[in-house]
Amino acid sequence: MTLTLFTNGTLFTGHTYVGRVGAVVVRDSLVEAVLPPGADLPDLPDGRVVDLAGGLLTPGFVDAHVHAVQGGLELLRCDLSGLDRRDDYLRAVKDYADAHPELEWITGGGWSMSAFPGGAPTKDDLDLVVPDRPVFLPNRDHHGAWANSRALELAGITRDTPDPADGYFERAADGSPTGTLHEGAMHAVARLLPEITAKDLRDGLLAGQARLHSVGVTGWQDAIVGDYAGITDPGPTYAEAARAGDLTAYVVGALWWDRDRGTEQIADLVARRAHYTHGRFRATSVKVMQDGVPENGTASMTVPYLDRCGHPTANAGHSFVDPAVLKEAAPALAALGFQIHVHAIGDSAVTETLDALEAIGADDADLRHHVAHLQFVRPDDRPRFGRLGVAANLQSLWACLDDQMVDLVLPAVGPERAAWQYPWAALQAGGARLVSGSDWPVSTPDPWQALHVAVNRVHPGDDREAFLPEQSLTLETALASYTSGSAWVNHRDDAGVIAPGMVADLVVHDRDPFQGPAARIAETRVVSTWVEGVPVHEA
Repeated sequence: MTLTLFTNGTLFTGHTYVGRVGAVVVRDSLVEAVLPPGADLPDLPDGRVVDLAGGLLTPGFVDAHVHAVQGGLELLRCDLSGLDRRDDYLRAVKDYADAHPELEWITGGGWSMSAFPGGAPTKDDLDLVVPDRPVFLPNRDHHGAWANSRALELAGITRDTPDPADGYFERAADGSPTGTLHEGAMHAVARLLPEITAKDLRDGLLAGQARLHSVGVTGWQDAIVGDYAGITDPGPTYAEAARAGDLTAYVVGALWWDRDRGTEQIADLVARRAHYTHGRFRATSVKVMQDGVPENGTASMTVPYLDRCGHPTANAGHSFVDPAVLKEAAPALAALGFQIHVHAIGDSAVTETLDALEAIGADDADLRHHVAHLQFVRPDDRPRFGRLGVAANLQSLWACLDDQMVDLVLPAVGPERAAWQYPWAALQAGGARLVSGSDWPVSTPDPWQALHVAVNRVHPGDDREAFLPEQSLTLETALASYTSGSAWVNHRDDAGVIAPGMVADLVVHDRDPFQGPAARIAETRVVSTWVEGVPVHEA
């Protein structure tokens, strides 16, 4: 029997901020007691005292939408995620290529669209630093990729190559490809990439897990467990790690819905769920990517995008899954016990998703379906989340006036739709259950960065005005969405809350952000992360 006392700090229970406590007592893997200030503490002949030093103790963060293996792989490859400028990207690519002359392809990713005119970098830039080997680098949101001339040549992509139905190639005036591939066009090059080995995937999972633990994440939902745009299905890797005892987090895998197939794939999903699920990994969700992103004009909208002069275009984006197929698939998946997890960014995609989930009926309320991203949500759709019992999966870091929003999104949507973005307060007011995730490696996995924006609607360190501040959340509500809320959506009813009898998935923070100004929330850092009463990260 192991006893651990967390003392000398404040407590957020997963639902409410209670302030100063005497101690949180953990026996083995469970919380045994929450003692008030001044209470007698139990003897610890063989136990451990964790001095919070005035900091905050919270439940472990649960990331409800993340790509942990992919994020880990990018950390181990040409990682551009910490940079923001064209010249820095090119320098990093050159340095990586020079340091790895043995590699047939240069892969990695993490560049920002806002660093390039129109969000589209060119092959000519990459040719300057890597002229002799193919380069393929997905951007941060993984809805586009940057390729050099050698990669395009190997793929046979020319001015005569037609755009795929679910994406497009950026082109020069004469029709020749310029080096940026959007959505389904990525596959034209990704299909040629060297095979990702089992060891690569294992290394990626362990690197990703370590990174997530370092920012307080004790569990997550992997939002693509399948083959997609150069991503190799990480399901077997998770299952192997769970069997070996190397998976220290609790993870739900969202099995990838192949948008080129229909309901005939459901039997395959059932088989994969049974094959992959083991121990701390459960492949019990299905991920549908209903549309793309507004930055490249592929998020599905009810009204077409605008051109740079404010005039309507002929493009209203893409619904990657036929709404009729989605409406047929949703009840069939629910009947087999699958949770449904949908990427929906454009307002049309959100409506199509809610229509499909409404077709299920009320018999599967405990499956806890959720819709991620929710950038554009029409006012008449907002109360439907609460009415249908569909959770809103928030990526709050994006709900601000960053360069990508100002340069690429706002000009393309106009003022009315701009005001529909990331309506967190309205969703909460309509009765929606809020859960949160990072979408790492699309953006940082650090929950405190996202929580900062959820409260302030301003990116940490930015002096721009708050973006739609009426849609901000309180810190208590935002933090609950990232702890008890996301634990709930992952069916972890024994975690996400600090109370007697609950699993001791805990995070120690270096300060109490409830006691400081909201403008400094993002400065909060993780001191240690605990899963079932065992430290998995100590700074």
